[in-house]
Amino acid sequence: MTRSLSESVPGFLRQAVRFLLPVECAVCGSPLTDDPIPHFCTGCWGTIASLPHSRCARCARPFASPVATAYSPNHVCQSCAERPPSYSKAWTLYPYLSPLQDAICLFKYRGKVALAAPLARLMIDRLPPLDSVDLIMPVPLHIQRLREREFNQSLLLADRIGAHLDTPVSFANLIRIAPSPAQTTLSRKGRLKNLRGAFALRDPGSIAGKRILLIDDVFTTGTTVNECAKTLRKAGSGNVFVLTLGRTIDAGMIPDRILVRQTHHTPGLLGD
Repeated sequence: MTRSLSESVPGFLRQAVRFLLPVECAVCGSPLTDDPIPHFCTGCWGTIASLPHSRCARCARPFASPVATAYSPNHVCQSCAERPPSYSKAWTLYPYLSPLQDAICLFKYRGKVALAAPLARLMIDRLPPLDSVDLIMPVPLHIQRLREREFNQSLLLADRIGAHLDTPVSFANLIRIAPSPAQTTLSRKGRLKNLRGAFALRDPGSIAGKRILLIDDVFTTGTTVNECAKTLRKAGSGNVFVLTLGRTIDAGMIPDRILVRQTHHTPGLLGD
């Protein structure tokens, strides 16, 4: 009886607060009542779907067809075959589409840090086997960007994943030493140039031989996490793994079931 009452209290509080201060879902605009996720209704949040299973064994890029890995589970994409990344393996969990895209933007650019917990929970719910990791590191922000934003979104995610895995989180060793334009504004070639020599370690000796998991919010071209991994490997770390919440993917790679949901919640997504 006591447990049932304690579990129901947060829901009553949410309803009371949202009655006095109405809040609408960031995706569909419906009023929120006892929905547990800040800024999102249960219906919209429930449409977040994982990426297809057929992906590159190195960078997790989705393949156009499941046949690509049907007979070769360790098949890698052309990019990884031609230019193997410095990390040993990357896992990325969800396509960077609404409502996840909306949530990450609210979290990252509008300071809605209450979304850190549900976003980290999405990652924890899809965690790959990570028994061999000694240390977790978030991708760092340059001090100038950190002052502007006042928090590192990757650290907030890493902190919760570290607690779940009972693995230490190192947030002050790997640093970004060069300010640069946002990666989203640059071409692939520009991204590579933008990040060359951008990262360093305060205490290189402390990571010698350690297997490290890098955490970031979104995987676009992989340039950022690759440059971080390169810095760690040059300093003598063990294998470096990458885990990201979302991944930008070509429209042709989006599973039909996700497109149907996106079209339902976002009219005009597929064009006229």
